[in-house]
Amino acid sequence: MSDALVIIPTYNEKENIEAIIRAVFNQKKAFHILVVDDNSPDGTGTIVGNLMAEFPNKLFIEKRKEKNGLGTAYIHGFKWALQRNYDYIIEMDADFSHNPKDLVRLYNACHKNGGDVSIGSRYSQGVNVVNWPIKRVLLSYFASKYVRFITRIPVFDTTAGFVCWKRKVLETISLDKIKFIGYAFQIEMKFKAWKYGFNIKEVSVVFTDRTLGESKMSGNIISEALFGVIKMRINGLSKD
Repeated sequence: MSDALVIIPTYNEKENIEAIIRAVFNQKKAFHILVVDDNSPDGTGTIVGNLMAEFPNKLFIEKRKEKNGLGTAYIHGFKWALQRNYDYIIEMDADFSHNPKDLVRLYNACHKNGGDVSIGSRYSQGVNVVNWPIKRVLLSYFASKYVRFITRIPVFDTTAGFVCWKRKVLETISLDKIKFIGYAFQIEMKFKAWKYGFNIKEVSVVFTDRTLGESKMSGNIISEALFGVIKMRINGLSKD
């Protein structure tokens, strides 16, 4: 058994999925994994299904009918986790941009060091990004500063997708009322956790851009994040 679940959303990640699963299971801390696959046409779900025989009762998959956005994939995974006995639920990408060796550090930030939410932060100690074009680094960095300025949330990496949540945080936030589905989902979740008074800790990590597969970043995702925070502020989106 494990008290911690790592949720990995996937769409066309056949080049990475087996390696990331094995890397997570190779950590000293025992984690379970839930893959939420959006009907990947490249066979990602089949690869996971085949691996489940090797990792019984600790590797799971939820297959969705279509690609419906990162936020809805995570909410699907959150609800799945809350129906079971996990105390810590971790968001993680499939493409090794998040280093599996940092999982224990995120877990301990909550389990041992008093955090309700811990964020694998690219910007809490300078800029720790590898292999990104400078334009993308600047866009991401200043987007986080922009969000921090607009919302006043005391978090350096507001768009980070490497996050550990204590169970009580996800039970408190009304998941069905989350409004954004792209990268603004990450901002909204952190904003709501902060508004509820939960203790948010940032753990400095090095983010390394994927070497295999294709990025899911798009202009629509970026615009949702940028304009989404304005909507949050105008609409008074604080808790529910």
